[in-house]
Amino acid sequence: MEKDVPSQLTALGHPQRLAIFRLLMRRYPDEVPAGEIAQVLQLKASTLSAYLNALMRAGLVAQSRLGTSLRYAIDMKSVQGMFGNLMLDCCRGRPDLCPPVSSAEMEKAMTNADQKYNVLFICTGNSARSIFAETILRETAGDKFNAYSAGTRPTSELNPFAVELLESKGHDITPLRSKNIQEFAGEEAPQLDFVFTVCDRAANEECPAWAGQPISAHWSTPDPVKVEGTDAEKSLAFQHAYGALRNRIRAFTALPIGSLDRISLQAAVDDIARAGEGETA
Repeated sequence: MEKDVPSQLTALGHPQRLAIFRLLMRRYPDEVPAGEIAQVLQLKASTLSAYLNALMRAGLVAQSRLGTSLRYAIDMKSVQGMFGNLMLDCCRGRPDLCPPVSSAEMEKAMTNADQKYNVLFICTGNSARSIFAETILRETAGDKFNAYSAGTRPTSELNPFAVELLESKGHDITPLRSKNIQEFAGEEAPQLDFVFTVCDRAANEECPAWAGQPISAHWSTPDPVKVEGTDAEKSLAFQHAYGALRNRIRAFTALPIGSLDRISLQAAVDDIARAGEGETA
């Protein structure tokens, strides 16, 4: 509603409230625990509560409860209404002035039948989950996609449990190495069509906008590296991560990309993010 826009802009006018909003936008459609938000943004619980209440009163953020944990997510319908009103009021409906992507590009489908789409999977260390995703996509749909992975803070070597799992499933690990996202930001980097974060830490970090404005989504996958216990228990955690990513990639490669406009395609990859965790591979 147009009458809500002033209060929404007022709520976003505070730097830390804006930081919370941006974090939740990056994590959409996740519902993020309050404790995680506080840790990422280094806010006291009482301060965070006040900021979240202000964002909820403005209709920008919704609250849910899982057990004793309060979780927060973007109220996307309300946010879209705010952006829509700003577009019609401030920009007088002129897509050449306000949006980062023109209406024509939003409606345009990726219709080049010969195009191979460039897909980048991002994690923090680029040692396991993003490596899984790169490998699975390359070997299941390499005729349609160029698969890449990178880390925001890459480790020097791949996780041995991840490598062992990929080898046991017959994957070629020869092209795999730990890489930094800066490799995909220069002039010589491939033009990306899709960017997916597969770990919450990477999604929580501030990253510059990608050139060409690729379709992006957050496919939250539990970190198997953090699992403690026996080798068998650790191996099972890697199996679960592999299975979850494999199922999402299967759903992704089944999308009729050439017949979907950007809005429909964005909705489709967000739906994949909402899907349940994959079966053990």
